[in-house]
Amino acid sequence: MSNLLTGKKGIIFGALDEQSIAWKVAERASEEGAQFVLTNAPIAMRMGEINKLAEKCKAQIVPADATSDEDLNNLITKSQEILGGKIDFILHSIGMSPNVRKSRPYADLNYDFFHKTIDVSAMSLHRVLQAASKQDAINEWGSVVALTYIAAQRTFPDYSDMAEAKAMLESIARSFGYHYGKAKNVRVNTISQSPTWTTAGSGVPGFKEFFNYADTMAPLGNASALDCANYCLAMFSDYTKMVTMQNLFHDGGFSNMGINASMIKGE
Repeated sequence: MSNLLTGKKGIIFGALDEQSIAWKVAERASEEGAQFVLTNAPIAMRMGEINKLAEKCKAQIVPADATSDEDLNNLITKSQEILGGKIDFILHSIGMSPNVRKSRPYADLNYDFFHKTIDVSAMSLHRVLQAASKQDAINEWGSVVALTYIAAQRTFPDYSDMAEAKAMLESIARSFGYHYGKAKNVRVNTISQSPTWTTAGSGVPGFKEFFNYADTMAPLGNASALDCANYCLAMFSDYTKMVTMQNLFHDGGFSNMGINASMIKGE
């Protein structure tokens, strides 16, 4: 431990269980000296084990539906009250597609479900940033990180409408990154993570094959949830204060590969 985040305060969205990247971020942030509030949708909190994480990290929980402006404004307000002032970092680790959950084929989507996918998985980032900006809740040189996937740039058929959501998420990070950077020197970035064995990720049809393909293609193999957590911490730290509006691939090199010898040989 290097006390990388000593004195830093933040909000971590999306910790569901020990497989969650957000869970790993919370554990590592606590180890590195940060204080933070944990939040998730009420239904997700009932399904998960967030109370165990809160106890371990000595963190308070403020439930919030990321599609509700009222909930998010309340979250930003209460977090500042709990933490004793403005915050320094936010992790947006939110994604959900009813179409994927209900196995709707991409060429036959339910559009009400599609709207929900976009609202939960992408527009929620804009809502969070807008609420924080209006309350002037983030300290100068603060950092916001949202988790994404390369399906925003390339086609992965079973990723379905989550691909559109991730593309929108990355666009919001760039657009709001400009405005927040000009106004308050706040950084906004996305991290494009390898396929990861999380509760959400493993719900995608064919995920095992998906995971193994990326692991074989990437020269370093797939990045783990813990590796991703460490990268998030680096982005929260002062060492990356000039990085903003970027989509940062954290995938063992997969994003720059065409083919490799292992795939050709069928290893």
